[in-house]
Amino acid sequence: MKAAIFVEQDAPLVVEDVTLDPVGPGEVHVKWVASGVCHSDLSLVKGKLPLPPPAILGHEGAGIIVGIGDGVGGLAVGDHVIGVFQPTCGECFYCKGGQSYVCEKAIEIGMSRMPFTRPDGTKPFAGPGGLATFAEESIVAPTALVKIPSDFDMQQAALIGCGVTTGVGAALWAAKVQGGETVAIIGCGGVGIAAIQGCKVAGAKNIIAVDPQASKRKWAEQFGATHSVDPNETNLLEYIQGLTEGRGVDIAFEVVGVPALQRQAYDITRPGGKVTWVGVPDISAEVSIPAGLIVLQNKSIIGTMYGSANVKEHMITLMEFAKKGDLDLKGMITQEITVDDINDAFTAMLQGDVIRSVINYDA
Repeated sequence: MKAAIFVEQDAPLVVEDVTLDPVGPGEVHVKWVASGVCHSDLSLVKGKLPLPPPAILGHEGAGIIVGIGDGVGGLAVGDHVIGVFQPTCGECFYCKGGQSYVCEKAIEIGMSRMPFTRPDGTKPFAGPGGLATFAEESIVAPTALVKIPSDFDMQQAALIGCGVTTGVGAALWAAKVQGGETVAIIGCGGVGIAAIQGCKVAGAKNIIAVDPQASKRKWAEQFGATHSVDPNETNLLEYIQGLTEGRGVDIAFEVVGVPALQRQAYDITRPGGKVTWVGVPDISAEVSIPAGLIVLQNKSIIGTMYGSANVKEHMITLMEFAKKGDLDLKGMITQEITVDDINDAFTAMLQGDVIRSVINYDA
């Protein structure tokens, strides 16, 4: 079967035929139907997030269970599932405390199995969560899967695997946007568009989309932004103050993962407001914030992993929002591709030509 493999930092992925080990005890064999192409995959290729090559990337997928190992409960062959790139053990301090998105065993669960073999005999890592959705099939941990209704569109379900849960969750479950608030979203790619939709669901009065790319600002307006601004042409702080009687936004979201933009999000937030960092910078990067003003202005800085979502519950909630028309997932799918097109999809992402490219394995 085909898989797109990360073989070298800053190099294109290589599509190869790989073989898959048989499903073992405590494991699940999934045939992926669809996989989104997320910016986090590119961050792994660029070395912004640590993962040694070779590795099969992809972590935003929906598929069908085709095999079950001994000892797996609650799942069956034929079930439709969404992959969870942050598996949950259900037993650690964080899982029991309602913060499964920072499960202390997530990396151990996701990275403890290397079920693929390349033509040269080497065994690549599986990407985040052990999902490897850039392969047609994978062997994964059952706790890295959420069972979903079989009548939900699989292309749309794939987006819930990362971008939608991260963005909408940042608004609803991390920042807890309230009706009537004014918010700003810095970065309007796939996760930013999802955050905009989450703010709209929450009833935000003003949703300000900030992005230098005109195509992304246009999409942001289509998905619910009430204002949009190019920060390269307009002084963002002055623009925000002009809309808020000089105060700043109630909540600012940074969805790019750049320290300078994280600081910008802080600067445009009003005293008593919330600064919500969604994008992941280089793991070694640092950001400077005026320490005294954190206290004197009573601002809160919120980091959010996976939208602070408890995925077993909240992924189903997001599907219900989509069914009611509160979330437009179909509109976020700009193009369907095959796994052979993966490097072109990364290029389109960087150029702002797509919200999401989705690999369709049934094409």
